[in-house]
Amino acid sequence: MTSQTYLSRLFSLDGRVALVTGGSSGIGRAIAGALARAGARVVVVARGERQLAETVGELTADGCEAAWVGGDLGSREGVRGAAERAVEVFGEPDILVNSAGVNLRPPMGELGEDVWDATMAVNLEAPFLLGQRFGPGMAGRGFGRIIHVTSQQAHRAFVQSGAYGVSKGALESLARSQAEAWSPYGVTCNTLVPGFVLTPLNARLSSDPGKVADLAARTMVGRNGLAEDFAGAAVFLASRSSGYVTGQAVFVDGGLSVH
Repeated sequence: MTSQTYLSRLFSLDGRVALVTGGSSGIGRAIAGALARAGARVVVVARGERQLAETVGELTADGCEAAWVGGDLGSREGVRGAAERAVEVFGEPDILVNSAGVNLRPPMGELGEDVWDATMAVNLEAPFLLGQRFGPGMAGRGFGRIIHVTSQQAHRAFVQSGAYGVSKGALESLARSQAEAWSPYGVTCNTLVPGFVLTPLNARLSSDPGKVADLAARTMVGRNGLAEDFAGAAVFLASRSSGYVTGQAVFVDGGLSVH
C-alpha cells in the first residue's frame, strides 16, 4: 500500500456531499475549499451573491465540484428554503458544516431583544433546524458528519461575550445532544473552536492593533489564527477517520485556551 492510498482511505471525501453555511468568507470559506479539494461536492450557503460566486468560481477553476445557494439564515423560512434549494444541487448532504454567524456584541447592559433574537436565530436556531432536516437522513444512511464552528466565548467570557457567547455555548450543547441522538447510527457531531482569527467577522477587534497583539501574545504559537488553519481539522472531522470522535469541542486556537 502506498502512502497516497493509505491517506486516501483515511481522509478522502470522494463521493460525499457537503453543505457549508457561511462558506463564502472567513473560516467557512476555508472549510468549504478544504472539503471540496478533498473530493466532496460542496454547496455553499450565504447571503452575498458576489462572494458566493467568487468562492465557487475559485473552486471550480481548481477542478472541484461546487455550487452556491443564496439564503438568509436569520429566519426559519429562510433556513428551510435554503436547505431545500441546496438539496436540489447534489442531493442530500453527508456533511453539514454550520459556520454562518453574526457577531453583534454590545455591552451587556445595552443588549436589546433585537440583538439577542438576531444572534440566536443565525448562530443557534439555524444549526438546529438544519440538523433536524438532515441529521435523521444521515442516520438512516449510516453515515454523517455535523460540524459546528463555535468560539472561545462558549467556554469563557471576555471582550464582551454577550449574546454571542451564549449562542456559541448553546451550540456546543446542541452538538452533544445531536451526538447522543445520532452517533449510534454513524453520524458524528463535533465543534471546531477557534481562537482569535483574522476574518471579516472579527473586523471590530481586528481594527485595534493593540488588542490584536495582546491576543496573539496569549497563544502558545505566538500568532493569531488564519482561516486556512481550519482546513485539516475540518477534513478530519468530515472524513471516515473521525468515526470514533463525537460530541467533542476541538480547539484550533494556537494554544490560547490553555495558556
